[in-house]
Amino acid sequence: MHGPAMSGWLLMALCAVTGSYCLLRTRTGSAEERRAARAEALMGFGMAAMAIPAAAVAPPAWGWGVYAVLFGVAALRALWFSRRSGHHLHHLVGSAAMVYMAVVMARAGTGGHGGGHASHAMGSHSMAGAGGIPLLTGLLLVYYAVYVLRSGARLVPVAAAATGGGPAPGGWGARPELALACRLTMGIAMFAMLLTL
Repeated sequence: MHGPAMSGWLLMALCAVTGSYCLLRTRTGSAEERRAARAEALMGFGMAAMAIPAAAVAPPAWGWGVYAVLFGVAALRALWFSRRSGHHLHHLVGSAAMVYMAVVMARAGTGGHGGGHASHAMGSHSMAGAGGIPLLTGLLLVYYAVYVLRSGARLVPVAAAATGGGPAPGGWGARPELALACRLTMGIAMFAMLLTL
């Protein structure tokens, strides 16, 4: 990421906590809710790994390829499950965005600017400028900006309704406002990662 390493560490911690909560959500709810929670946990942990500052841990050259394959498979899985639930279309966009960022970083690493993660963290440029393909990066930024604003607007009524009814049955892992806040957090983190690409 461009900028100080502290922002990378904070983003990494935020994504790791979000991924952990999503992993806890896999223990409650319907099969569809558990499937969505697993996809969101993968996204959270993957974003946490990509946000680690390169000054602390420089990923191996093959690491970006692993990210691309992993999230490519996740995108295919999301495409398959999108037949049942429209929420998986969001997972498809998120996985495709992760593949895109991994490819941009891999190309930055082979472009003579040092390791992909290091050039990303220090502000080097390759692949049509600083952010990969500007039109695609811009479209993803617009998608995540709208997603974050929409999720934030939906969170306010859910939180207000939840405070009046007491704790949700099934424990804190089944609370809808926490799941929505988790998605909102990952949307903000994805926006930040794309913005600094």
